[in-house]
Amino acid sequence: MSLSIKGTLKKKLDIEQGTSKSGNEWKSQSFILNTGEQYNPDICFKLFGDEKIKLIENLNEGEEISVMFNLYSREWNDKWYTSADAWKIEKTDSNSQDFEIIDESEIPVFENNQTEEDDLPF
Repeated sequence: MSLSIKGTLKKKLDIEQGTSKSGNEWKSQSFILNTGEQYNPDICFKLFGDEKIKLIENLNEGEEISVMFNLYSREWNDKWYTSADAWKIEKTDSNSQDFEIIDESEIPVFENNQTEEDDLPF
């Protein structure tokens, strides 16, 4: 499942690292995104591996970002845990608009010069 959400980078958490059972080194970093919603506005995302951690290196807390992520759940000891794994982060312009402003002089004007009557009821 791939999803996307916009918000403000609230906090970058410390990088965690360790060694897997198979002896491989790993790194991960979590960050908090504030969506601005009234209820439960903060979401914790996880970045796993050096490549993903680099996505957030040059971002500062308070910047507007868009996060593409996957949700997944897993069971452990009869309990379920859900994770939000970020795989792409883009800095967004807080001054950008989701719509285009059109100059009214560019809108064509159509005049109704119809003098003949039609038999439509409206």
